[in-house]
Amino acid sequence: MPRATIPLVLLTSTLLAGALHAAPSVYPTGVTRYDPAKAYNQYVIFSGADKQTHLIDMNGNEVRNWPQAGFPSAIIDPQLVGGERGRVLLQLKDKDPGPLGSAGNGLGNQSVGELDWNGKLVWQWGEQAPGGAAQQHHDQRRLSNGNTLVLANKVHKVAGFKVPQVIDDVIYEVSPDGQVKWQWLASEHLKEFGLTPAQLQLVRGTSNPDYLHINNLSVVGPNRWFDAGDKRFAPDNLLIDSRNANFIAIIDKHSAKVVWRLGPNLAPIEPKSAGKLPRPVDQFVGQHDAHIIPAGLPGAGNLLVFDNQGTAGYPSVPLGLIAGSRVLEIDPIKREIVWQYSAASSRQPGWAFYSSFISSARRLPNGNTLIDEGMNGRFFQVTGAGEIVWEYVSPYLGKAPGSEAVSNWVYRALPVNYDWVPEGTPRSQTAVQAPEPQLKQASAGI
Repeated sequence: MPRATIPLVLLTSTLLAGALHAAPSVYPTGVTRYDPAKAYNQYVIFSGADKQTHLIDMNGNEVRNWPQAGFPSAIIDPQLVGGERGRVLLQLKDKDPGPLGSAGNGLGNQSVGELDWNGKLVWQWGEQAPGGAAQQHHDQRRLSNGNTLVLANKVHKVAGFKVPQVIDDVIYEVSPDGQVKWQWLASEHLKEFGLTPAQLQLVRGTSNPDYLHINNLSVVGPNRWFDAGDKRFAPDNLLIDSRNANFIAIIDKHSAKVVWRLGPNLAPIEPKSAGKLPRPVDQFVGQHDAHIIPAGLPGAGNLLVFDNQGTAGYPSVPLGLIAGSRVLEIDPIKREIVWQYSAASSRQPGWAFYSSFISSARRLPNGNTLIDEGMNGRFFQVTGAGEIVWEYVSPYLGKAPGSEAVSNWVYRALPVNYDWVPEGTPRSQTAVQAPEPQLKQASAGI
């Protein structure tokens, strides 16, 4: 049976971005609308604010739970593990991260590991990591060669910075036996990120040791640009984005150099032409989950990114008085926005869709897009025309980042095909009709 809609109390605090945000104190949770004929039917996996990982069906029923969190929870393609279905990468052990730690970095994360469908530990990495702890944050990915990519932190002194130690972003490629086979350190590539000399001075002078806050690591994957001869888009190259510095970049896996970049300095959003498509990429701010849409999906080869429009930049990018978040699909060669989603796409005011931090967006096989409005724990599918055909609000509560307040925030929500789970796993696909909004006329004489 579908999960019942349950009222829960939410104390919302937008802590990482400093932006004000209003929310009701009582609100529905679970699936609030669902059109099985228009939605792409699947499971969704996410780690909730309760620090557990949940796999839900289209009616919000939890079909599997792992009592560990993922930052994010990452699924493993069964083809990479001998056909075994239902394997995940999660964080396994943490500790007090100390004075530099926060919900936005991995300083408290001691180990990451692979768990099977039943929660049995298959692989673990932490004690063998540099410094004796994984310190993984924001991403981890299993590669086709059996190694695992880990985006992590490294606390160390970097010459020229105001702070005594920076929280640097480091990428490790780890073999099954725990050995680091390749690594990349952000501070060694500062001049490759498109920052002006004045901006670099601000970076080095910041009081925030987490100066870049790289929040995404993905593999470029097979794509039409490389097939046409553009070596920057080699399938084994890596794509990252920096929340704090507003850039997206591709790293050449062999030279370790940045070979393609978008941002940080883009044209301001022009309200009068903000709906025109295609158009040159305008300023994204504090973005998350940038990746190349995989081969075989509508829009394959284009870049998909959740543009938070949160506070970020060197100096901080000024935002509009009434603004919301966006999901952008970008032609990476022409550097044009070819599709976008904002609240206006669903005939809602701009502020109706907004998450100043976290969040994600993934293209689905039927052309829909699964979006996680992370600050509010809300996932939904939209069609290419912006119609919301599935919507879910997480009922799983925990502490808001950096606070004692209660929230249902979700860093990332990932689509999971039905054939990823073991055969016989239950699922429900019962339509949920949402009430149609009605405009009420004012009473005469008022």
